[in-house]
Amino acid sequence: MRLPRDVSGERLAKALRVLGYETTRQTGSHLRLTTQQNGNTTSRFLFTIRCA
Repeated sequence: MRLPRDVSGERLAKALRVLGYETTRQTGSHLRLTTQQNGNTTSRFLFTIRCA
């Protein structure tokens, strides 16, 4: 899935955390968020946050 160019990675991560996603791994500027339902991992997002 491609992000719209006007949404920053930090803003997307914040919005996903409100929806129940948690940061499971961060390596440099690459961030992975996952969510779980009934004990199973259901969705994962991997994206890059730009350093200003």
